[in-house]
Amino acid sequence: MEPEEVQPPQEAVEQPLTTDEETAPAGDAAPVAGEAEESAPVAMEFSDVELKAILEAVIYITDEPLESKQIAQALQQSQERVDAALGELVEEFSRPGRGLQIREIAGGFKMATKPEHHEAVRQFVKNLKPSFKLTGAALETLAVIAYKQPITAPEIMEIRGVQGAGVLKTLLDRKLITTAGRKNVIGKPILYKTTKDFLVQFGLKSVNELPTLKEFEELRRLAFSEDEMPEEAEGPSTIAEAQAAEAAQPAGQPAEAEAASEA
Repeated sequence: MEPEEVQPPQEAVEQPLTTDEETAPAGDAAPVAGEAEESAPVAMEFSDVELKAILEAVIYITDEPLESKQIAQALQQSQERVDAALGELVEEFSRPGRGLQIREIAGGFKMATKPEHHEAVRQFVKNLKPSFKLTGAALETLAVIAYKQPITAPEIMEIRGVQGAGVLKTLLDRKLITTAGRKNVIGKPILYKTTKDFLVQFGLKSVNELPTLKEFEELRRLAFSEDEMPEEAEGPSTIAEAQAAEAAQPAGQPAEAEAASEA
């Protein structure tokens, strides 16, 4: 009888298990695990060839040396895989058939020209043509020639109202215009027309693609507001303005603004 009274009831032994299950039900644990999976970054999958191509691209577009650790974190790749791909790239770019190299500089990787080609590259840069920049007077003269070609220097001066011998020489030197024979009038003045280089510089198939004077004025009004006109545009900067100025005053009489800009 006494041993039976000492044994605890079986319900009392199982009670703590029931309490634990109620405090931490299995149904509440699944959403938490799902949320953790969604917030964790998913590694991007690249083949070895794709990874090398991407590394080449990111090194090319950045000015500062890129650390391999930084690349691995950004692309969500292992450090070992990025280091291996970078090593292959460095070896490939070091071959004689390449003009560029990938160097490890200041703890990072940067693309640069090879030292053995520096002299040739320097000579090439020295012989580059000057950047394509024209003054307002040159652009105005070029527009007159483009729309009125073939045209003589006196006819250009009559439209613009100013002397333009220096401007014509600039356009000739830039190969934007060329001579087109002589006009059969007294004095036989030289005729000028635009060149193929003119079409290339302005991206035109032919002079027929030039905008009409009305379209030209609309583009200019859209590009500049009345209070934000370019500094060079003190005189007429389009043919329409030049013709309007010509109609408002005797031919050959220079406008004050044009004379100042030409000087």
